[in-house]
Amino acid sequence: MTRRYVPLLAVLGLLWGASYPFIKVAGREIEPGTMMLARVLVAAIILTSLLALRGQLGELRRAPLGAYLLGVLNAAIPFTLIAWGERHISSGLAAIGTASVPIFVALFAIWLRPSERSRGTRLAGVLVGLAGVGVLTGAAPASGTLALLGTLAVLAAAVAYAVGGLWGQHLTEAVSGPVLTTATLIGATVAMLPLGIAQAPSQLPSAKAIACVAGLVLLGTVTAQLLWFRLLVLFGASRASLVAYLIPCAAVVYGVVFLREHVTLFELAGLILILGGIGVGSGTLRLRRRPAAAVESP
Repeated sequence: MTRRYVPLLAVLGLLWGASYPFIKVAGREIEPGTMMLARVLVAAIILTSLLALRGQLGELRRAPLGAYLLGVLNAAIPFTLIAWGERHISSGLAAIGTASVPIFVALFAIWLRPSERSRGTRLAGVLVGLAGVGVLTGAAPASGTLALLGTLAVLAAAVAYAVGGLWGQHLTEAVSGPVLTTATLIGATVAMLPLGIAQAPSQLPSAKAIACVAGLVLLGTVTAQLLWFRLLVLFGASRASLVAYLIPCAAVVYGVVFLREHVTLFELAGLILILGGIGVGSGTLRLRRRPAAAVESP
């Protein structure tokens, strides 16, 4: 089971990590509400079409109301907050803020899902990963009121993701992953219609901005959401939420490759701590215990 966990987590981290540069570039021309409405609307259309081809539209119609309302917590609110936050902070810092999801999962699980409480080595992994996030945050501190508000918006998005992840895990017990993903995106589309229409641009954005939104839809939404709910079904909210630690790692790599940014020693240290936290928290890395010395009878 662990062999499946690591590749799924890595791919999802790469996909969601790429979403931040897409949002940053597209956000120069498209307002957050309109950009995220396009994101969830097109993704919902694609996934509904896939369900129709598989003969699963009946399952979608029978999905509980909670599956559609989940789209508000798991998509509409965090997507919009992150897009707004990236207008005032870098895409890398936004990704770092999102890495706080596991700590909020650990906090809210105490009341919402006791079976997902972090204990022992899993809790240690969360804390080690959070230390890595702290190192990265210290390497690129926010400054100014708008930057502070942008950072707080991303942290609020992380809270929404955490609660949505715990709620989503509960829903996966009765609804299949593809159906639940589609229902959440339909719910998010309905919730975002007023703001998206109100912020619609007066002229057509550039081809570059449109291409970024397309990448956001196909990679960061359709593919990533399907993988996310697959992780929830197989491994639970606590382990699935550890993907948030990979997102800043991916953001650093994308910055070096595509934006020619330089990696500092603080960033490298943060990456090592984050990866170590994922390894310990998921159970992939286990510390060997020294066997107790035999006690001879007197």
